Amino acid sequence: MTKTFTAIAAAATLAVAAVAAPQQAEARGGAVAAGIIGGLAAGAIIGSAAANNGYYGGPAYYAPGPAYYGPHCYWSHQRVWTDYGWRWGRVRVCD
Repeated sequence: MTKTFTAIAAAATLAVAAVAAPQQAEARGGAVAAGIIGGLAAGAIIGSAAANNGYYGGPAYYAPGPAYYGPHCYWSHQRVWTDYGWRWGRVRVCD
């Protein structure tokens, strides 16, 4: 999907650049700065679309996921017996 999106974005950019009528460059009114900022924004959008395909130049190695076997444990507040009598404390409870 991202490869298709990247190809469509690149083709659209080239089509707009080819169809646009060339004009004389003028330094007044900030048109040059707007063109530079627009070019940087378009490059960032296309670059982020190309970078999100999951390939960064080499093989990706991931650690195995968590194991879903064994007891399910959680922390709970319960009354526990201590040397001073019944107190409330955190207790680890496993199913």
